[in-house]
Amino acid sequence: MDRFLKNCVYYGASRIGELPFVRARLAARAVIILFHEIQLDCRSELMTGTSVSLFDFSLNWLQREGWSIVSLDECLERLASNDRSRRYAVLTFDDGYRDNVSVALPILERRHAPFMVYVPTGAPTRSMQSWWLGLRKLFRSRDKVTIDALGRRFHCADFRSKMLALEEVIRWVHQDYRHAALLAPTFKQNDISLPALNEEYFLDERELGILARHPLVSIGGHTTSHAALPTLDKFLARAELVDNRGYLENLIQLPVRHLAYPYGDWGHREENLTNEAGFQTAVTTQQGRLNDNKVNRFALPRIGVYSRSGFMARMSGIIEAVQLLR
Repeated sequence: MDRFLKNCVYYGASRIGELPFVRARLAARAVIILFHEIQLDCRSELMTGTSVSLFDFSLNWLQREGWSIVSLDECLERLASNDRSRRYAVLTFDDGYRDNVSVALPILERRHAPFMVYVPTGAPTRSMQSWWLGLRKLFRSRDKVTIDALGRRFHCADFRSKMLALEEVIRWVHQDYRHAALLAPTFKQNDISLPALNEEYFLDERELGILARHPLVSIGGHTTSHAALPTLDKFLARAELVDNRGYLENLIQLPVRHLAYPYGDWGHREENLTNEAGFQTAVTTQQGRLNDNKVNRFALPRIGVYSRSGFMARMSGIIEAVQLLR
């Protein structure tokens, strides 16, 4: 769907969701909210993260609408005890970006808002094949881009064409995550170093250890290499989970009980493997809220924050309700 049309749909849904009878009918008890980067200059990063203004807006909206921001552990305890005194929101950040500390943390400290950071081993060790960062640098820095594996040549001299081209290649990778490995020759031809981008964008081991001691912070797992688990055989998938948990617990000297599936990609096999690896919960990128205490703790939905109208529409439950009627 065209970005403008999608925003119009979200805006309409968000306004409908503000009606008192709709809010009462579709009210949820809890929600887990998904962020990645909190960027000071979204335009220079080709609109790939959440702006500070949108981040502030989402937190203000939660406060205004009476949502209490709590840790994931507290949220699940409240649901299990059938506590209906408040509505609860959990803030989560995937991948362990530096701006989660430099930009988001001061804002969250002012609000005394706890949050979860899900970290893949390859981010602080600089070994992760962060193809999305490589693509972003490629399109930011060049007006003509050839992706041989896709068979496409992009002419993108202006901001909009760069953003649309980047989105197209990212969609291609998401169609089959094995496509990501095919980008390596393109990165090499254009002198793009993924380890260098990891160093620039992700927290290192020392910084992660310090962050883990912050009273507002919980650290969760995100596998070793950020691989889509369903694309791996059972033994490799189990190793991705077990090794990541062991690495993080050894690094931060704290229990790591919660997981985020890379790309939100999972199935029943991944739920079982996550449980066997010692995790107590796992979050997805499936859009949805938590409505009762009978939740699948290894397939928890989240709501991503990509626009004001989209966030409000998702939080209202209108989009969710329409999807259930299909």
